[in-house]
Amino acid sequence: MSFDLTGKVALVTGAGRGLGREIALGLARAGALVLAHGRRVEALEPVVEAIEAEGGRAVPLPFDLGDEAALETALNWARSHFGPVTVLVNNAGARDRRPLPELDRVAVRALLEIDLVAPFDLCRRVAGHMPEGGRIVNVTSIAGPIARAGDAAYTAAKGGLDALTRALSAELGPRGITVNAVAPGYFATEANRAMVEDKEIAAFLAKRTSLGRWGEPSEIAGAVVFLASPAASYVSGQTLAVDGGYLSHF
Repeated sequence: MSFDLTGKVALVTGAGRGLGREIALGLARAGALVLAHGRRVEALEPVVEAIEAEGGRAVPLPFDLGDEAALETALNWARSHFGPVTVLVNNAGARDRRPLPELDRVAVRALLEIDLVAPFDLCRRVAGHMPEGGRIVNVTSIAGPIARAGDAAYTAAKGGLDALTRALSAELGPRGITVNAVAPGYFATEANRAMVEDKEIAAFLAKRTSLGRWGEPSEIAGAVVFLASPAASYVSGQTLAVDGGYLSHF
């Protein structure tokens, strides 16, 4: 079994910070050329520099996932310079935590566009050129299979991404392409800084997760590298929870 990704071209969306940054670093350490996506090139330069400082290869690929023309232009440019994407990681996403009465159609559609429609569209475009042995990894959430009050739109979007993962696995499997997902639990990212500093949440996680703590952002990378590698050649249509035992602990 090999976790070596040498010669692979990996596109990671939302690679500028948080889990996306760690996923990009992990794939580069395994040997992949990383196309680091974000909306602004300035936000991508630090992760590209960090990868290159370790001897890896990375290229910033800035575009807005909601801009179809910009997306197609970026993919065409990347394909002409580096060949087809062989590993796609749909990590970019957004969250809108509000009670049901405060969520109107505009808000729900906006969240679905980012968390479900954009990954669907990117999978469709990339898969058209992806060779046999290609890998797609969607970053969902433990909010896909379980729910909490005040998070209906996000839970619906991530549940949809779980279902999309299974559907694309069935459709792309005959071409030798695997499609899987990772579902992060509570990770101590920049976006969660206020929650990380909340002692009540820390106490909750100490009791609610098997490992009794927040996940460190770097701890997401191994699962993605595994699913992107030859070692996972017979794994498809699965969602791997990376949650410190949250889903299995009660």
